[in-house]
Amino acid sequence: MNGREFVDTNVIIYALDRTAGPKRDVAFRLLERLWSERSGCVSLQVLQEFYVTATNRLAMSSTEAVRQVERLGKWTVHRPRLEDVISAIELHRRKRVSFWDALIVRSAIQLGCSILWTEYLSDGQEWESVTVRNPFQSSLGPTA
Repeated sequence: MNGREFVDTNVIIYALDRTAGPKRDVAFRLLERLWSERSGCVSLQVLQEFYVTATNRLAMSSTEAVRQVERLGKWTVHRPRLEDVISAIELHRRKRVSFWDALIVRSAIQLGCSILWTEYLSDGQEWESVTVRNPFQSSLGPTA
């Protein structure tokens, strides 16, 4: 493994959401660590979802949201190809997870990540070489 850790959109949103309480603190610390270790990964899907959610739910200006997307774009970014979409569809059908979650899992696998930080999949679940971690479960914290 290369020490890479994939971050789902919801975690990034919490880090910037001033109303998220303790989740904001946990998400912020996690992102801070990933920046310092240079181990953060996202996908084009995450960047797109971030922009839409930030401008809608967080009422972030379009200009600020674009700045955040550009900043996150300095991480390792997976750019899904047709093969990734097909694999995500197969994963969606076989494992009965949402297509969007399957595409996130596929991106994390393709980048060789060891951890996928999200609250939308079961904590501890393994998808090939990737282990799902929920940063908001107190027993794990953002440095698991």
